[in-house]
Parts: sequence; C-alpha cells; structure tokens
Amino acid sequence: MIQEYLNQEFWNNSMQDYLQAFAFILLGILVIKAFKRTLFKKIKRLTEKTDNSFDDYLFEIIEKFVLPAIYISIVFWGIQMLTLTEKIAYAISTGHKVVLTYFFIRIIASFIIMALRTYVRRQENGEEKVKQIGGIIIIVNVLIWSMGILFLFDNMGYDVTAIVTGLGIGGIAVALAAQNILGDLFNYFVIFFDRPIEIGDFVVVDDKNGIVEKIGIKTTRIKTLSGEELVVANSDLTGSRIHNYKKMQRRRILFGVGVTYETPVGKLKQIPDLLREIVEKQHPVTFDRAHFKGFGDSSLDFEIVYYIEDAAYNTYMDIQQQINFEIFEKFSAMDVSIAFPTRTLYVRNENDQKFNIETYGKQFQTSEKSNT
Repeated sequence: MIQEYLNQEFWNNSMQDYLQAFAFILLGILVIKAFKRTLFKKIKRLTEKTDNSFDDYLFEIIEKFVLPAIYISIVFWGIQMLTLTEKIAYAISTGHKVVLTYFFIRIIASFIIMALRTYVRRQENGEEKVKQIGGIIIIVNVLIWSMGILFLFDNMGYDVTAIVTGLGIGGIAVALAAQNILGDLFNYFVIFFDRPIEIGDFVVVDDKNGIVEKIGIKTTRIKTLSGEELVVANSDLTGSRIHNYKKMQRRRILFGVGVTYETPVGKLKQIPDLLREIVEKQHPVTFDRAHFKGFGDSSLDFEIVYYIEDAAYNTYMDIQQQINFEIFEKFSAMDVSIAFPTRTLYVRNENDQKFNIETYGKQFQTSEKSNT
C-alpha cells in the first residue's frame, strides 16, 4: 500500500519524488541552522570581544545576505530534483538568478561601503567625515546596481552590447543637458577628497558665514548665525574664497584708540605702557605691541596688537570689551580725553568779520565771501 501511494504521480512527479525533494530542502536548512547555532555563533562571540568593527560588520553581512541566499539556493536545488515543464523550469531558474543577483549586489556594495567608512574613520575627525560620504555611497550603489543588472541580463541571454551602446549615447545626451549638475557632482568629490571644509566647520563665504551642516552631491547647507539655512551650490562654493576658522589656533587682534590734541606730551609717552599693562592683564592673551601711530585729522592715534590664544569668537569679544572698559577708566583717571571727530568752520562777511563755529565732524578751515 505504501509503495503504491509513493508511486502515484502528480504533475509528472511521483509522491516519492516530492518527498525526496522536500527531504533534501529540509535537511539542507537544518544543516545551515545547526551551523549557525554552533560554530557560527561561537566565532561571532569571539569577534565581539575584539575592538575590530570589521568582524562585526562581516558577520552582519553574512547573516543578512549570505545565509538567506543559501536558503533560497537549497530550495531551488530541491525543486530542480523534480521533473518540471519547460516554462516552469525557466521561471524558477530566472527567479533564482534574480534573487542571487540581488544578494550578490548587496554583498559587494556592503563590502565597498564598509571599506570606505573604515578608511574615512581612520582619518582625523573620522566620525564627522563619515557623515559626508552619503553622496559617495549613493554613487557607489548606482554603479554597482547598474553593473549587476547588466550581468543579470547577460546571464539571461539578452544582448548586453546593445544596451550598453544605448546607455552610452543616452549618457552623452544627459551630460550635455546637465552640465551644471555634473559640475556640482565633480566639485562634491573635490570637497570630499581635498577637504577645504567639513561638517561642523565655521566658515565665511563672501559676505555669508555659518556652520557647515551637510555636504550633499549638488549643494552644501550652512547654518548661518542669524538662524536661517544657506544653500550653496558646490560649484559656487569651490569657486569662492572660503575662510575656514576651524583650525585657527589663535586670533590676531588689531585695534586703535585716539586722544585729543590737547593731551600733554608727558601723558602721551605714558599711554603705550599703560595699554600694554591693560592688555597683559587679560587671559589667555599674548601682547604684541602698542605704538603712537600718527597724527589723525582730529586725534592722536595709538595702535595696539595682541593675540588671543583661543579661537572662540565670544572669548575675543569678552576680552576686547574688558580692555575697552579699562582704557576708558585709566584715561579718565589720567585726565586724558578720548578724541571725537570735530570740524571748525570760518566764515568771512563783506566787512572781513570772522565767526568761529564749532560743529561735530571733521576739523577743517575754509573761507567764503558772502553776497549779502
């Protein structure tokens, strides 16, 4: 009775054939699961104890892509043990090729992206630079998927040469129509490999300034100090003069102060030393020089130069503010007046009488004849 049941045929295959195919599939899956639970899990535990992230990523790729591909292949090989019609066999074979191609592309892309991220992480500020490779990852995926699909079509018997030729002609047309986009794309690679700016840098581009938030394939986004987002095309960015303050270790400060012409010579000679004393009291500051620079239109001008050993802009403003307060206090104590712009205007009437008019502005002398 059992043999008769096993010899019964359904769709050109006996029950015995179906049982053998099912047993092959079940046995194969059980073997892979046993390997995963024993040897594979032990190796994974050993790699988790190391600091090498490559091992962890490798096992993640195996679990996500390699093992599912093996399971699907076992099912395919089990079905191949049966006698199938030509159409069904072709459909199953094509489906198997598509699935294997998908997993193969994912494995190759994952390895390349993993290698790229590992290379970038080893550089200075690697974690920040990893955020910049999103555009490169997109391009890598497009290239790998394009090659994988062409490989699949070739295995399925299609004429890949004609497809490639058509893509080449279409690519030329697209390149001519999208020159600006391709220019921004190439400049993205310039920014990534030459690294004039990176995410987190404080930059000044022309009359705009802010912190770089994202570097994309076509545009770079900058968060300005006033709060809005500035979107700059990569071509415009690389063609501009960029002031990058991230690597600035110290800040050179040059400023001036003017006193009135009525200031006695003795007090003028004391001012450079007084300015030096005021600057050296600040921290962290390195004094450079303080000199009586010259004779201005309405003031005797002094020039002061010092360095702040900190790149933070708020630190600079705090120190400069304190210096200004102390200059005002010390000059007031010395009875030295800080100059302000003035002008003197002389007007002559018909009787040559002079009128002296003091006004706020630039000091100058002129003569006019009145017709009255």
